[in-house]
This record gives sequence, structure tokens and C-alpha cells, in this order.
Amino acid sequence: MSTIVRLFASFSENQSDQRVFPILSADIREATNMDSSHLNWLIIRDHHAYLMKQKNIKKPFSTEPGNLTNLSSYRYSGLVHKKTITITPAEKKGVNFVYKRAKKANKPAKAPVKVTLKQGPRRTLKKIKNIIKANKYRTDLRQAALRRASAILRSQRPTKTKKGKAGAAPAAAAAATGTTAAAPKKAE
Repeated sequence: MSTIVRLFASFSENQSDQRVFPILSADIREATNMDSSHLNWLIIRDHHAYLMKQKNIKKPFSTEPGNLTNLSSYRYSGLVHKKTITITPAEKKGVNFVYKRAKKANKPAKAPVKVTLKQGPRRTLKKIKNIIKANKYRTDLRQAALRRASAILRSQRPTKTKKGKAGAAPAAAAAATGTTAAAPKKAE
């Protein structure tokens, strides 16, 4: 907090002082609410359990839940923000879109809302975009969320078999069945 806010913090504790300094008391409340995630980030940014540091890497990685890009930065941190977005692969196909309700921040079991999206890739990405836009929910994370979901959906696509040389097809079929051709015996 700034020094001005600290000087007048004692004034805002009494009800009579709030009538005298209504704007100042509102600013103090707003400043204390706003600084909490910044303060938490300053405390944990260099040392937490999810941090992955390596030599010759300027920006360390982070494996924390709620971090869309796996970069250790304030914007993408899932530990310090009340509102976070997590996108994970679903059981067989699709993605799980999980976001935290900010009003339930003190009740961790009730905070997350999980939505499983199993439709086609275009419809899934459109739904993610609409959920973030309609709820006005961390619009700065929209592009990162779409990229993460797109990468997961791309990894779930079946791989196409490549057509190669004529001799490669029988060898691939034999490898798929698990049988191998016996080597010819040497003549004595």
C-alpha cells in the first residue's frame, strides 16, 4: 500500500470518519482488495512447489493448476487469482473446461465449475469463447484458453497412415499382426 493509504487507514476504521472521508475509505477498501493477488505473487513468484527452474532459461516454467501456458508469470498464475481457467483433456474425446467462481473463493470445494465439451473442434472452441465472453470472465486469458483447447483437440485426432513404398505396406501389416517373417536358413 502507498504511504497515503497507510496514513489514513486509521481514519477509516471508525464510522464517523467514513462520513468525513467517504472517498478515501472507499479507496482504501479497493486498494486492499486489489493488492492481495499482487502481494501473493510477490511472495510466491520465486519459490513454490510447481516451479520448474533450469539453467539458461530466463522464464521458468510452472505446472500449477489453472496456468494455461505453463509459464511462471503473474497473468497466467492459477495460485494467486480468484478467477482462473483450466483446460484439460476429457476421458475419451473432448476437453474439460473448468473455471473458478470468485464468490466461492473461501470454499474451495464449491468454487470450480466443470464443463465437458465433446462436440466437434470448431463448436468446442466457439463454446469456450462464448463462455468467457458472456460471463466477462478473464478476457485476457481467452486466446491462451483457445490455444490450449486447440492443441488438446489436435492431439486427439486419429493419425492418418502414410502411403509409402510398395514394400513398406506388407512390412507394416506384418508388424501390426505381430508376426515376423522367418529368416532363410543357410545352405551347408
